[in-house]
Amino acid sequence: MLSFEVKVTEFIKKHRLLEKGDSVLVGVSGGPDSLALVHYLFHKKDYFSISLTVAHVDHMLRGQESYEDLLFVEEFCHQLGVHITAARINIEEKVHIEGNGFEETARKYRYQFYDETMKKFGLNKLVLGHHGDDQIETILMRLTRGSSGKGRAGIPLRRKVEGGELIRPLLCITKKEIEEYCNYYQLKPRKDPSNQSAEYTRNRFRMEILPFLKKENSHVHEHFQRFSEELLEDESFLQALTEKEMNKVWNKTDDEITINIKTFSIMPLPLQRRGIQLILNYLYKENPGTFLSVHIDAVLELIANLHHPSGKLDLPLGLTVIRSYERCRFAFARAKQSFAYEFILEDGAKVNLPNGYLIQIKKGKHLPMNEGNNIICIHANDIKFPITVRTKRNGDRMKVKGLNGTKKVKDIFIDKKVPIDERELWPIVTDHDGIILWIPGLKKSCYDKPPVPNEAYYILQYCKQSSSRGQQS
Repeated sequence: MLSFEVKVTEFIKKHRLLEKGDSVLVGVSGGPDSLALVHYLFHKKDYFSISLTVAHVDHMLRGQESYEDLLFVEEFCHQLGVHITAARINIEEKVHIEGNGFEETARKYRYQFYDETMKKFGLNKLVLGHHGDDQIETILMRLTRGSSGKGRAGIPLRRKVEGGELIRPLLCITKKEIEEYCNYYQLKPRKDPSNQSAEYTRNRFRMEILPFLKKENSHVHEHFQRFSEELLEDESFLQALTEKEMNKVWNKTDDEITINIKTFSIMPLPLQRRGIQLILNYLYKENPGTFLSVHIDAVLELIANLHHPSGKLDLPLGLTVIRSYERCRFAFARAKQSFAYEFILEDGAKVNLPNGYLIQIKKGKHLPMNEGNNIICIHANDIKFPITVRTKRNGDRMKVKGLNGTKKVKDIFIDKKVPIDERELWPIVTDHDGIILWIPGLKKSCYDKPPVPNEAYYILQYCKQSSSRGQQS
């Protein structure tokens, strides 16, 4: 018996992925993973006492080649004697109409077809061919991107779908074991040339990082899968605690949530973080790709600001977070909003910014070397607290160091070739009177002066956060 068959059989039994009498729909693209999966399940259908149906979707993105994939899967299923249902969906046309990405749109209509097929034929299990290498790639990509909570766990082993349950029995094995299975049984899967293109992020992880990890430990996929399962179990437990506590602090409607800050702040920080994530999950309709850990941190920073009783954040897709004294309101804006923010920076404090950087201020006599525009030194007589760190506003001007008069902040962004989307989040530092002191990383104002012995100065520094909660003191 091949390692594929031994491991998958034990994995299915261990996690009770299949039960006697299950009516199974297998998503088959024609590639090695799904072809090996349906071949295995066909030869094990009596062992597990299940029935099989195959679903194939031609996304019509590769013309005749993808249509030949459909014909190949149909012929393969006919030879096995497995019922198949297929669909051709013009994803490029859907993308043009809906304005979403190709991958997102393809996934949406593929799963929609699976749901329709399960309902039509009365099926209760959807089985897909994601394997252990896919799991490693997904977890690493999400951690690199900045996902939080259960999003870090990667591909779930099982989850509910409209017709029943989705399961992934190949997460226990590697791509190599799948290829060995195909070779042993002389399966001739179709190959998608795009899987070899370094243009795609997942392919770069697959080609550059996975070989190194496998060289260090050939069983690395098993450890990643265990990490995923344990993280989901931990998150499930913490989620239940979070929901219990959040029910004490929030008021919900379909498109708006308000929390009591005083009660919320009593909660342990791990539950606060998950509480914000719960709010965002609810409002974004469980779309984990909409927000990152940096957004959760920005909300927590707004809520925890003891020096300013009010403030506002604009998150992706028009979600606005407004703090007003002891209440914080999360709601989708009716009109188009910018990604504006405003934080107060007192003497000796620091603030974490939504762009992954932080700004801190402290008294000092000596400047760190080679910091360029990431640091500014201002004489104590030239600064009026509190300092404000905010996004740009129409008409902003600054007295640039070394120039006579003022210059528009807009022109500074243009001169420095700052991308338009980055300008919306770029910090502007002003004093109590609204005078712009500094555009971190870009330009200093005329208030920047080198320290003079025996005189008081303030040093403001702009640097990357070293963790999800910013630099540690």
